[in-house]
Amino acid sequence: MSEILASLRSLMASHSPPLDALVVPSEDYHQSEYVSARDKRREFVSGFTGSAGLALVTKKDARLWTDGRYFLQATQQLSVEWTLMRMGEDPGFDAWVADNLPVEAAIGIDPWCVSVDTAQRWQLTFAKKQQKLVQTETNLVDEVWKSRPPAEINPVVVHPIEFTGCSAAQKLKDLREKLKNEKTRGIVVTTLDEVAWLYNIRGTDVSYCPVVHAFAIITSNSAFLYVDKKKVSAETNRYMEENGIDVRDYADVSSDVVLLASDQLDSTSEVKGTDTTTGNGTTEAEGNNNDRIWVDPGSCCYALYSKLNSEKVHMQQSPLALAKALKNPVELDGLKKAHVRDGAAVVQYLVWLDKQMQESYGASGYFLEGQSANKKKDLGAIRLTEVTVSDKLEGFRASKEHFRGLSFPTISSVGPNAAIIHYSPHAETCAELNPDSIYLFDSGAQYLDGTTDITRTVHFGNPSTHEKACYTAVLKGHIALGNACFPNGTNGHALDILARIPLWKDGLDYRHGTGHGIGSYLNVHEGPHLISFRPHARNVPLQASMTVTDEPGYYEDGNFGIRLENVLIVKESDTKFNFGDKGYLSFEHITWAPYQTKMIDLTLLGPEEINWLNIYHGRCMDILAPYLDESEMAWLNKATEPIGV
Repeated sequence: MSEILASLRSLMASHSPPLDALVVPSEDYHQSEYVSARDKRREFVSGFTGSAGLALVTKKDARLWTDGRYFLQATQQLSVEWTLMRMGEDPGFDAWVADNLPVEAAIGIDPWCVSVDTAQRWQLTFAKKQQKLVQTETNLVDEVWKSRPPAEINPVVVHPIEFTGCSAAQKLKDLREKLKNEKTRGIVVTTLDEVAWLYNIRGTDVSYCPVVHAFAIITSNSAFLYVDKKKVSAETNRYMEENGIDVRDYADVSSDVVLLASDQLDSTSEVKGTDTTTGNGTTEAEGNNNDRIWVDPGSCCYALYSKLNSEKVHMQQSPLALAKALKNPVELDGLKKAHVRDGAAVVQYLVWLDKQMQESYGASGYFLEGQSANKKKDLGAIRLTEVTVSDKLEGFRASKEHFRGLSFPTISSVGPNAAIIHYSPHAETCAELNPDSIYLFDSGAQYLDGTTDITRTVHFGNPSTHEKACYTAVLKGHIALGNACFPNGTNGHALDILARIPLWKDGLDYRHGTGHGIGSYLNVHEGPHLISFRPHARNVPLQASMTVTDEPGYYEDGNFGIRLENVLIVKESDTKFNFGDKGYLSFEHITWAPYQTKMIDLTLLGPEEINWLNIYHGRCMDILAPYLDESEMAWLNKATEPIGV
């Protein structure tokens, strides 16, 4: 790390103008949460592997800001040259820069890796001290990263309408209607999952996310895809032509945004199935009298925004974010089916793991309490580690129809590691399974018909009274949120408290949000809605046909961690009354896997909670039965036996 920092500081000093600091964000040119190997610049510079964080290198200092999910992980991974800045506890990035760097300091950024919102916020804060953002011509990290992985050429794949439920032509028609309503003549789409969703394409450019490195520009009568053309087969090219989509080189987006700004961007493809003329014979673009371009300030990079006339930019969240989140009936059906197959894989994994823990470690097992026999393993036996067991779980998933890979790196964590909220085990350093410790696994998969995400926490030995109480508090919050009924217009910020109240009663809490949207064979974390204590959870109300996770937790550093997670669909609720004619909403669970009743302190559950759990477990049996063999069914039958009766 010392050599990397020294090399960066040398480039900063020789830059024109010389830089007092260099910002290294986690994001790529598309503001992605998960990025390809060659875009992990912040990880290369700092050694911190978490998905969220911001690095700052100054002449004599190096700091990393990250959120509560990663405090413990960052503490373990950062070298002595780095100082961890805990978001929400320590001064924020822009405040720290303003207060600690000299007046008129020059702070370098790669404008392709910073959003419009972020750049403008920093500019306002830094201006108070006459500090300025300096856009570097090249990415300085790339210049010192001699072993940077090369760009991969992965094919662009058309996602069939049997899974998407809506054609690209129809999505473009709907988008153009929104452009017209907002009196805009074009939109720059930079978010990878929005480009993939709009054009019904998928790819493998980013691990765990079936997306393509691409930009899109859509106008009243044109549509463009900016991608490495080597990724586009003749068949895919024909599909693009049929849908009126002009395929251009990835780098051309820069010059085309300039042409878009001056209304000189022309397409070689015609818009199919769309009448772009108005009643008087003019085109929509001509009849629209407004010269504004729609840009999402939260996702569009500052580099592209800078090429537009700022007075003619319509700054608003992309209309595709909400359109993508509101699943159509085909997507909802696919998601439900994917979660059934996924639930069967999780049950098969638990059956296998239960047997292994008893045979290899003398554990009392999933159902019985008692101290492990501390059985010594045979010398030739396979050692169960966090990585080897998660590989087994992936194997069960891989046997299911439409499986295409995992949706994120599996969090397979034993004992103290489970307290690291986004723990990622590595073969060389991971822990061995321990029958006397809690085991938490948070995992998911990508299927052609849906994306999954599930967390269960189990114990194969004798959980302590405290562990049971904590597990039960998490379960109570999980049930309370999942059973919520609320009026239309309610946002995730208002609902977040429901999952925390049982924990708060004991003075406990957790440092992450409670729920996020799920893609339809797309990103496992999908907005624009979320359930969280964070202020931006107020921005978008929950609406029928959205997906959202329900995942409260509790973590004791150095001891254990507990999290329970199901995916829910927001649906209309048939309430007895309808106060204010608002209409009411509730949730439908689509995740199917048992909760470990051994971990539950029944004295802490009320009758309604026990009843809900028994009904849910009964449905698990019915729904998963077709996918399990006789021995797996016998295990699940025991795991879902009614409690409290």
